[in-house]
Amino acid sequence: MLDQCLGGSNMNQSVHLAYGREGRTFDMPAHAELTLLRKSVAAMRGDPQSRVLAALASPVDAAPIRKEARGARTACIVICDVTRPVPNGLLLRPIIDELVAGGVPLTGICILVATGLHRPNEGAELAELIGDPWVTAHVRIENHDARRDEDHIDLGQTEARKTPIILDRRLVEADVRIVTGLVEPHFMAGYSGGRKVIAPGVAHHTTIRTFHSARFMEHPAARTCNLAGNPLHEEQLAIVAALGRALAVNVVLSDERDLVHVNYGEVVASHAASVEVAAGLSEVSVPRRFSTVVTSAAGYPLDRTYYQTVKGMVTPLDILEPGGTLIIAADCGEGLGSPDYRAAQEQLLALGQDAFVSGLEAKALADVDEWQTEMQVKSTRRADVALYSEALGDDHSLTGVRRIDDVCDAVAQSIARTGDNAVAVIPEGPYVVPFCRQT
Repeated sequence: MLDQCLGGSNMNQSVHLAYGREGRTFDMPAHAELTLLRKSVAAMRGDPQSRVLAALASPVDAAPIRKEARGARTACIVICDVTRPVPNGLLLRPIIDELVAGGVPLTGICILVATGLHRPNEGAELAELIGDPWVTAHVRIENHDARRDEDHIDLGQTEARKTPIILDRRLVEADVRIVTGLVEPHFMAGYSGGRKVIAPGVAHHTTIRTFHSARFMEHPAARTCNLAGNPLHEEQLAIVAALGRALAVNVVLSDERDLVHVNYGEVVASHAASVEVAAGLSEVSVPRRFSTVVTSAAGYPLDRTYYQTVKGMVTPLDILEPGGTLIIAADCGEGLGSPDYRAAQEQLLALGQDAFVSGLEAKALADVDEWQTEMQVKSTRRADVALYSEALGDDHSLTGVRRIDDVCDAVAQSIARTGDNAVAVIPEGPYVVPFCRQT
């Protein structure tokens, strides 16, 4: 959705950006001509819990869960980690109830947190992630650990690109496999959710590091909102095929994290159906490019670290004039990110952008978390990137982008430098993907 707000009054304007848990309102220069880019959200009829139950009763290319579970003794439910705001409190209990109705004992059900190579989710954070005290009390919940060789089973490699298919044995060995996912734009895999919850979500580190090597990351089709010819997507589909029968519950959320869409079915078919919905909401056509773009890292939980903030830097590149200014606001309350990511950022600053990327292109396997640094370079090669973050502190020196303390002043400086008053504002950052459709 595109809203235009023309400046020209004597008083500053303001915009509300996703920032931390509550969001943050920032002043904009009075002379700025603002174009707000937001999701086009269709109201979801009925209360969310009823919609979840209706989705479970109307599967896409699958039988109802209780029928899929007949004769099964074990089930693995894979959920996204805390970086994805999946409404597990709505989803997990109905899924579990259906599994039990199909004959799977509670003791045979495992909820597996798809951490990829992120840290584990534990304690209060895990309770918040699950969102239902009953589930926490009655069902076994475990974190995936990509570095524990003994937790994985080797299923060979993909035919097309020889990607190793090494997955968490708790998923592989389960009689019933179900993933829950949030379908939203993803800056490498096109869209998140579905097959992505399996790989890289619960894959071995060699599989993940293959995905994140330069031969995938630098491929022109490995980009936001694109599945056609996307090597990451194609390899994920191949891995799902090697795994065998898997089911999924996928959701699409509004800017306010309200449930817009939910479906259940075979993992590939349900994901494809959800992508159709997400694309209609998230992809925004814009008739021009802008010299100044203001965006966010989508607020909590995505903007907890600078590592995740990079996603918001990449998403708007199609509407950003080369040499323009990209201003991003992110809380970064947990700092820079992992030690591995810190090391990658240090290497970027030591080598420079070109030498850093050249070094990546010579590797078959990416080092852990360096792919996010590689994605940042896509932004900094195109634009002056400026970051507003109150919590990052001294770690800001390792970001490789310009620090700002006043968003309004940064916008005014960009307008003065370019002579263009037009400013694009994307309050929800990477959840909204603008494309320039010049005629």
